[in-house]
Amino acid sequence: MENELKQLIIDALDLEDIGIDDIDSHEPLFNDGLGLDSIDALELGLAIRKKYDVKIDAEKDDVAKIFSSVSALADYIESVRR
Repeated sequence: MENELKQLIIDALDLEDIGIDDIDSHEPLFNDGLGLDSIDALELGLAIRKKYDVKIDAEKDDVAKIFSSVSALADYIESVRR
């Protein structure tokens, strides 16, 4: 699931020169980690909704925790898909 999510991040955000091996599952997705921003979060949220039929509600869900890393994102998606 984590490698699938890494590829989704790369594809959805058109990250050039980055492969799935370049993304640490536990590093932050925003700021000092992968360096994503709020627009990237919106695009990634849309891609997750299309691929996994999982909607991450920014008003209700703990968005910062869910998007904190690839690992956290994978855990969240798996927990709502059960």
